[in-house]
Amino acid sequence: MKRDDQRELARLLRSRHACIIVHTVEEDEALELAAHVAIDERADMLLWSANTGVRSGLIEHDDPVPETSHPAAALCYFAERCKAGLCVMVDLAHHLQDPGTLRQLREAIRSCARAGRTLVLIDHAERFPPVIEAHAVRFDLAMPGEKEIASIVRAVVRQEHDLLPVNVKLSKAQLGVMVKNLAGLTRRQIRQVVREAIAEDRTLDERDINHMLAGKRRALGADGLLEYIETPAALDEIGGMARLKRWLRVREPAIHAESEDGLEPPRGVLLLGVQGAGKSMCAKAIATGWHRPLLRMDPGTLYDRYVGESERRLREALRRAEAMAPVVLWIDEIEKGFASAAGQSTDGGLSRRMFGTLLTWMQDHRAPVFMVATANDIEALPPELLRKGRFDEIFFVDLPTAAVRGQIFSIHLKKRGQDPEAFDVDALAKASEGFSGAEIEQAVLAGLHEARARKAALDTDMLREVIETSPPLSVTMAERVAALRRWAEGRCVPAE
Repeated sequence: MKRDDQRELARLLRSRHACIIVHTVEEDEALELAAHVAIDERADMLLWSANTGVRSGLIEHDDPVPETSHPAAALCYFAERCKAGLCVMVDLAHHLQDPGTLRQLREAIRSCARAGRTLVLIDHAERFPPVIEAHAVRFDLAMPGEKEIASIVRAVVRQEHDLLPVNVKLSKAQLGVMVKNLAGLTRRQIRQVVREAIAEDRTLDERDINHMLAGKRRALGADGLLEYIETPAALDEIGGMARLKRWLRVREPAIHAESEDGLEPPRGVLLLGVQGAGKSMCAKAIATGWHRPLLRMDPGTLYDRYVGESERRLREALRRAEAMAPVVLWIDEIEKGFASAAGQSTDGGLSRRMFGTLLTWMQDHRAPVFMVATANDIEALPPELLRKGRFDEIFFVDLPTAAVRGQIFSIHLKKRGQDPEAFDVDALAKASEGFSGAEIEQAVLAGLHEARARKAALDTDMLREVIETSPPLSVTMAERVAALRRWAEGRCVPAE
């Protein structure tokens, strides 16, 4: 069965597009795709690179055309002497800073348009001069679907088995889990992850599923766009937030597909609130409760000094999240990435363009990506983000009440091997007024360190002593917390 992108590229060639731009770092994959299409369409294919000049794109070790290493010379050849239906050039964008080469590219595109031929530009750089973009169509390589991923896994196993025997111990269900875990990686990355899983013991079995997840985390983290987050947190490990928990439970049946009564799956929530109140834990708990992978996107890592590169990185991150769907996409401290979009821009409009790209995606995407955005500073958020319809709901995560603080103490004491029944939890809850969930956790940790230093068992008095010597954020930043509460009143749904 042909890949979808093979059919799409063939369609573009039959439509006689004079120039196609393929932006990708997976050059080998793009070249292989172009060669398959050329063979299917019975077209000759020529390939240019700065190292070899113009040569056949279908015959290995073919002699290059003399004196075509310079891009302008190659483009002149394509414009005036070439008869091939498909001309492919790799890494040309950088050379277009030379006016002569840019002029020759325009001539080559004009010549291809007259002759019904196609020039394909495969490049790691996203941006081409506007005059080229105006006469070109863009083509994106599609991420492999589950059927193709399964086919790649089998092919790698066969290749490795030809080198050294490979013992495969996978049920059909286990292979299905493995395939789902590999979604969102490129074909090259999938092959590498599978080879790594086989290499250690020449076996592919259920244990390799976790190894592949680790390999996937490394692959995703290599460019810093998305971070694969472990999600051990569960909703019952978070104290309070009763309204938020109920909202999630009510909508859980609808997350997998549109229901018969026309309800669409929920698309996302925005969590505003005080630092340390548990917003990040909620993101992890949603992914755990809904049995979905959690991808974290830090907007600050998307920004790049090169023009156009920041927008490309954001689009690539969102595209990758869709390819890995169903997932929970967590945008942490969203205000840091788009702060300039809320007021007078000091970055040449970059933040506003980035923000516009995100809003468009939030409105248009159809893949099952549930977005959880967290924010601490409401004044830094652009007003458009808070408009009804952007998120299914906007929750305000306030400092915990006394009852909730007691729950949080019990949760963290139990997590660290302490028996909550041995402590006066009510007294601790009263003593920790104004503390956030994170500050309560730190108080428990500090108490355990103190107990070890004293070579004594942790008790209520020791914890109360730690609490009294550590003022909470709500005291040191009282005005800011009060302002945040005033803003949220009537605008947000309280999480508790």
